[in-house]
Amino acid sequence: MVQEPAEPAGETDRIVELQEEVQQLKEAVTSHAVVDQAIGMMVAMGRVAPDQGWTVLREVSQHTNVKLRQVAELILLWGRTGDIPGEIRAELEAALDRHGPTQIPGSPSG
Repeated sequence: MVQEPAEPAGETDRIVELQEEVQQLKEAVTSHAVVDQAIGMMVAMGRVAPDQGWTVLREVSQHTNVKLRQVAELILLWGRTGDIPGEIRAELEAALDRHGPTQIPGSPSG
């Protein structure tokens, strides 16, 4: 039986590190796309500039203690279903009041 030479331990460790890094980069690209789409919703529905859309998402995340990506996912879900958790909606309205000219569609007029 012919025995194949074993990879040195350092090379195996490096391969594992690179595989983990590739996975992290894939997750970052997906997360970035979700956030970009939510910013697009803020631009279209909240009538704010893209940099203000980013600020709105960041503030909602900070004030609700919900990760930014999750806030973005909830906003995208809201766009598809019309449903958004009350706490997120309230913070979203407050942030848009601070940064945008209009309130979010479907909210009660004040």
